[in-house]
Amino acid sequence: MSRLHVHSESHTVSRIGWLRAAVMGANDGIVSTASLIVGVASADASRSSVLVAGVAALIAGAMSMAAGEYVSVSSQADTEKADLARETRELADAPEAEREELAGIYQERGVTRETALEVADQMMAHDALSAHARDELGISDVTSARPLQAALASALTFTAGAAAPLLVVPLAGADMLVPAVAIVSLLCLALLGALGARAGGAPVGPSIVRVTFWGALAMIVTAAVGEAFGAVIG
Repeated sequence: MSRLHVHSESHTVSRIGWLRAAVMGANDGIVSTASLIVGVASADASRSSVLVAGVAALIAGAMSMAAGEYVSVSSQADTEKADLARETRELADAPEAEREELAGIYQERGVTRETALEVADQMMAHDALSAHARDELGISDVTSARPLQAALASALTFTAGAAAPLLVVPLAGADMLVPAVAIVSLLCLALLGALGARAGGAPVGPSIVRVTFWGALAMIVTAAVGEAFGAVIG
């Protein structure tokens, strides 16, 4: 007697929305705050000035990330709603044309015309708008825009990322402030790259190299600018 086993699959595409916002928020928090701290410290600013600048960067950056993500994703949501409203009207005004359009999509994917028409009929009988939203417009529950979720994820992860280099400022010695912030930030970026890759099911190595390279470059540039500015006003 044969035994049937349930074949379960776990896909990471359902995490795209919040994962993108979370990784971008944390990465921006680490890089922008660490770069600012390194730049200000390189200009021979006092520890208190560096700390104030870092705190200001954390607060302003978190609010900016939340607002930017909310506005951006809201625009995407508005576009999706407009497309769905247009599709609803077309289904009401020209259902046969919409049936042919859906069947044509299935044919392009390799299904015979007879089967495509039969599938289109069944899909439209079940939920015509969902079928057209998913197969014609590429809109589904998995990938639909969620502005509040993206805004909160970006703000919280930016804050968490920015806190790492900021916490180094009161702990590191004056002579070691810049290298300490840089090392801690690069380690945090490497960890973030690994976690983001694992959560998204992507290779870990390239992700770590990518985030640490750009983070290091940002800190090197701001350090050079800070030293040059400090030399000018010193």
